[in-house]
Amino acid sequence: MARINQNYDKLAAGYLFPEIARRTNAFLESNPGTEVLRLGIGDTTEPIVSSVLNGLHQGVDELGGVETYSGYGPSEGITPLRQALADLYAERGLSLDPSEFFVSDGAKSDSANIQGIFSNDCVVAVQDPAYPVYVDSNVIAGRTGSASDSGYDGLVYMPCTEENGFFPELPTEKVDLIYLCSPNNPTGAVATKEQLKSFVDYANERRAVIFYDSAYAAFITDPELPRSIYEIEGADTCAIEFNSFSKTAGFTGVRLAWTIVPKACLTEDSEAGKLHALWTRRQNTFFNGASNVVQAGGVAALSPEGRRQTDQQVSFYLENAKIINDGLGALGITTYGGGNAPYVWLKTPGGMSSWEFFDKLLGECHVVGTPGSGFGPAGEGFFRLSAFGHRENVEKAVSSITENLAI
Repeated sequence: MARINQNYDKLAAGYLFPEIARRTNAFLESNPGTEVLRLGIGDTTEPIVSSVLNGLHQGVDELGGVETYSGYGPSEGITPLRQALADLYAERGLSLDPSEFFVSDGAKSDSANIQGIFSNDCVVAVQDPAYPVYVDSNVIAGRTGSASDSGYDGLVYMPCTEENGFFPELPTEKVDLIYLCSPNNPTGAVATKEQLKSFVDYANERRAVIFYDSAYAAFITDPELPRSIYEIEGADTCAIEFNSFSKTAGFTGVRLAWTIVPKACLTEDSEAGKLHALWTRRQNTFFNGASNVVQAGGVAALSPEGRRQTDQQVSFYLENAKIINDGLGALGITTYGGGNAPYVWLKTPGGMSSWEFFDKLLGECHVVGTPGSGFGPAGEGFFRLSAFGHRENVEKAVSSITENLAI
């Protein structure tokens, strides 16, 4: 008889956004006509820039000509886009072969799907707090036990706290797969080269593999901070990197990303090249490639004019983050992130829990954010605000907070 994957029943974190919606809807029902200002979910709001639109239109137009029509493309991505991505990294002094870039429809799906080329008994470590897909996908894969207040049994949590600058210490036990995200979602913290070097050395010594999510790398303005883990010597033998067009080019609904699997990357039971070959096989088996039209837009986004225009949008969102930080700072609220990331991570005032502050912010200011506890045990007592939003809405939300929040 057919049976379900009972690991889905272990999931405990799926309540976060439905619970935000439930509480928000209940507030609106009790306060009809009230405008709720949303600084919660990290979705882009500004229109796709003209140069990228032109690339998307060209991709569509080419489908209408006999000479230019294209059907299935290579599962790994079209050659012009893979070359453009390699050229982008070359500007940072990084020598990566275009064949090491795998184009996909999202860094979120890749960061979950990558587990499929590793053994089910691998021990997984995650930053805490963490982007939920890192945890939930491993729960579904059967790599954890049940959930408790301290997290899932069998998963190694690496706490990111005020004391360690929201970058974790090295695991004290042996782990096999390590999830790192920089700039971090939700804390907005950015890893230094020295911090990443400690993890690269750890992984190489123990033949562990780092999954490095750099989807927000374009928001890093400090030239001393690395935008790619491959800026760290030795990372090519132990790290797989994910990145995305979602937040830099407004492709959250368009869908385009890339994953880098260096041919030098290896495990304790495989030689160099094996992981690259396995991911190639996985993509060819389960995936027919990102949309041809969307990939044409990606090529346009990486053109000089495309990068100039998308960089302006990134700067716009960073200005939103500054507005949020400045407003909260004026109230004496402690904040982190925002300078090199689109997220502001604030310490809840008065020792309130994350959900208590959610209710207070909604009730007094009519502003919705995201409770930090929804990102993991170490997120309790913190709260995430997103800089993705129209300027007018961000300013209205911050004004409401500064004028109405009683602390």
